[in-house]
Amino acid sequence: MATETATRWTMSGRGYEFCNCDFGCGCNFGGFPNSKDGSCRALVGYHILQGKAGDVDLSGVKCAAIVDWPKAIHEGSGKAVFVVDPATTTDKQVEMLAQIFTGKLGGMPWELLGPTFEVVGLQKAKITIQGDGRKSTFTADGIAEGRGDAFKNPVTGEEHLANVDLPDGFIWTRGECGQGSFHAAADGISIGAEKSNWIFYEFDWKN
Repeated sequence: MATETATRWTMSGRGYEFCNCDFGCGCNFGGFPNSKDGSCRALVGYHILQGKAGDVDLSGVKCAAIVDWPKAIHEGSGKAVFVVDPATTTDKQVEMLAQIFTGKLGGMPWELLGPTFEVVGLQKAKITIQGDGRKSTFTADGIAEGRGDAFKNPVTGEEHLANVDLPDGFIWTRGECGQGSFHAAADGISIGAEKSNWIFYEFDWKN
């Protein structure tokens, strides 16, 4: 939990969440993955449009997390690699983001997520975001790529749009859902899935 002496931080922007769960992601509803093996493996990208931690400006930062939990997130034992774009991120920003994402400064969702994983690496790579909303592609050169698309009607082939509203969601409250494919590998973590859960969302976090 944040304390009176903790650095105050806030950030808002766009999130790109690819994971190995079936569509919708059971973690969002019952707390347990609905992947085929019960694991939670995810590539999650962020474009911080506005943000600040203490006197450090975080606006414009592009970053990502590659996370591998063997079971449900809250059961812990996860491993994570963080990826930052050196063109948009300074060393001071990286230092602040590390404290935020590991939960050391408190604030949702990271005060809950941070203690569930061990950070095993930090990579620097150009991050490119193409497309918009549920039809976005998030790429970290040489490390990871996630491609999102809308659901397709199996009979007509037409797009079938779906959104999820979570009024009490602590990561996001409204997600644009679809089918995505992703792969990511760095520092001993290698994950990926085809036509699995993919959610685009806007976030607004602070401690």
